Amino acid sequence: MAGSLTFALRRLLLAVPVLLGVVFIVMLTLELVPGDAVAMMLGEHATKAAVDRLREHLGLDKPLLVRYAQYVGQLARGDLGRSIIQNRPVVDELADTWPATLELTVAALLIAALVGVPAGVVSAVRPNSSFDALARLGSLFGLSMPVFWTGLVLIVLFSLWLPWLPVGGRGSLAHLVLPAVALALPSIAMLARLTRSSVLEVLHEDYVRTARAKGLQELAVVVKHGLRNALLPIVTLVGIQAGQLMGGAVLTETVFAWPGLGRLMVKAIFARDYVLLQGAVLVFALAFVLVNLLVDLSYGLLDPRISRQG
Repeated sequence: MAGSLTFALRRLLLAVPVLLGVVFIVMLTLELVPGDAVAMMLGEHATKAAVDRLREHLGLDKPLLVRYAQYVGQLARGDLGRSIIQNRPVVDELADTWPATLELTVAALLIAALVGVPAGVVSAVRPNSSFDALARLGSLFGLSMPVFWTGLVLIVLFSLWLPWLPVGGRGSLAHLVLPAVALALPSIAMLARLTRSSVLEVLHEDYVRTARAKGLQELAVVVKHGLRNALLPIVTLVGIQAGQLMGGAVLTETVFAWPGLGRLMVKAIFARDYVLLQGAVLVFALAFVLVNLLVDLSYGLLDPRISRQG
């Protein structure tokens, strides 16, 4: 227990330079964006004096490293700045939208795990069968289709042709179905493919043949000796997919008008609200770091050998 706590604290400390690096890269990227952001905010009829006053008010007249140091100092105090367009603290804007993105990400991750992992196990148990061929074809389709295109197809099918589900928005379970399915499809494909290959490799091990020779039921052999020993790469992929689903939520939330953090980022980009955009990217990066920390801690539970070696 003490070793796990020490490991978690060490990983959290290592996350600090990662987040600081993310902030610097975001600020540098925004610095390289062509055009005058302040002039675009005020419009083409703004005077030079007005542009200079706003630039000074926002601190954009200072060098990049100075602004970076000031922003890091604000972060140390828990201050993410103030939204330029909304004129509200960025923390409040993120608090209003983050729960929606978390709800969509968790729903998509559950769908991906509940569909992709069993499909991969069945494909591994029955290789080269009709189900295996259909699952591999479906995985190829899921990996090939972009999220925004899948979302539009689902809207046409289940909201326009078959008016079963709402087109967009948030408010009920029915609103969650289409965006969660659209977001989960690529993850279902990746989990199914990885589960198939991992379980198929484990099922050819000697201890699996020994378990079958002892007369254990096939279900117990597959679940207890096959899937259990193939979980490490699957859990790793689930952690990676959790972070990618948050990033994919940007497109999904835009297509389905889902009031989450991804849609807020799109609005911030079009409005040139760089302060709000920096805060949103920082939250995404922090969430990705925490998810990967949980995945690393789960290794010790799945394989006691890792815990003893750690």
